[in-house]
Amino acid sequence: MDPVWCEVDIDALADNIRTFRRLVGPDVRLAPAVKGNAYGHGLVPAARAFLTAGADWLCVHGVDEVRALRDAGVDAPLYLVGPVLLHDLPAVAALGARMVVYNRETVDRLVALDVPARLHLKIETGNHRQGLPLPEALALAERIAAAPHLELEGVASHFANIEDTTDHRYARAQLAAFEQAVEALRAAGHPVPIRHLSNSAAALLWPDQRFEMVRLGISAYGLWPSKETKVAATLAGRGDLRLRPALAWKTRVAQVKAVPEGAFVGYGCSFMTTHPTRLAILPVGYYDGYDRKLSNIAHVLVRGRRAPVRGRVCMNLIMVDVTDVPDVALEDEVVLLGRQGDDVVTAEMLGDWAGTINYEVVTRVGGHVPRRPVHGGAAPPDDDPGYRPPRP
Repeated sequence: MDPVWCEVDIDALADNIRTFRRLVGPDVRLAPAVKGNAYGHGLVPAARAFLTAGADWLCVHGVDEVRALRDAGVDAPLYLVGPVLLHDLPAVAALGARMVVYNRETVDRLVALDVPARLHLKIETGNHRQGLPLPEALALAERIAAAPHLELEGVASHFANIEDTTDHRYARAQLAAFEQAVEALRAAGHPVPIRHLSNSAAALLWPDQRFEMVRLGISAYGLWPSKETKVAATLAGRGDLRLRPALAWKTRVAQVKAVPEGAFVGYGCSFMTTHPTRLAILPVGYYDGYDRKLSNIAHVLVRGRRAPVRGRVCMNLIMVDVTDVPDVALEDEVVLLGRQGDDVVTAEMLGDWAGTINYEVVTRVGGHVPRRPVHGGAAPPDDDPGYRPPRP
């Protein structure tokens, strides 16, 4: 029995992939991202759930994730979206992972290695993270084409402002810049078989702009990218699309204690009781990913009722007020994130309380916290001709 753990609903993960398969159709590659420990859901279990449900590729961030998946027997195509250090290039090539490229030095090293590699060129369209402006991208494409063992398999970019607004003029400008870059590459003799720009929000909002692959992010885990995305989807007639959150985060009561009126609770004396109070001490804290900014703001669920956090979140402990929750006892199950009874604490709620986003809430749950696969009784896979085995 673990004092803190997560439950990952495998059926929910699979159901989300089937939802996006129906949305994008049979001819678009689905490539859910499993970086960041699968957005906190557990790398290997999430990867297997996605592939079993019909995902084609997986997106990872680093070579360690590539190794972990290959060691677990996952042989699906892996697209490495993060930077690869030059000394890691031989290992990545040997593991058969696709790589994003935007540095001349990376391509030069791959040329010198003389090993096969499938590369995806990153175009700068306005996010100003990874990527190259078009003239430099054309030059790098020529360098790749000159090496017979290298293949320019794809061209990618990344939206900067499609989730955080219902005004998508900037995203549309990025889309136009990406299409211009693809046209220029093809005019220069580069076929560009796989184009990919769409993330979760774009896949939800723009059914006509998915190209050959969609890189799903947060929505593969059943979470909407933002409130604005949901509003925009509703305006586009897709607001009833069902996503199933897959992660629950739980702990157990470590102590129940009586505290008198006028007592301070926790570090810094940031909370004082105004009446005789019963506190439950929970063995979870900011080391585990429960944000310190949740102090005196958040609530948890115990015996199906809300219990507010009192005092500051500690490294390994929090205190919650169970005065109005009858019969709370040692080792009762407590829900930090997820549903209990008729109530729920969502990632969006925790994000709002902590001044952050649902992405950060789920990905920051500590890697040391066990992830237990569970099955929530999702409907069986549809007999849809769009489902097919993963592509090579």
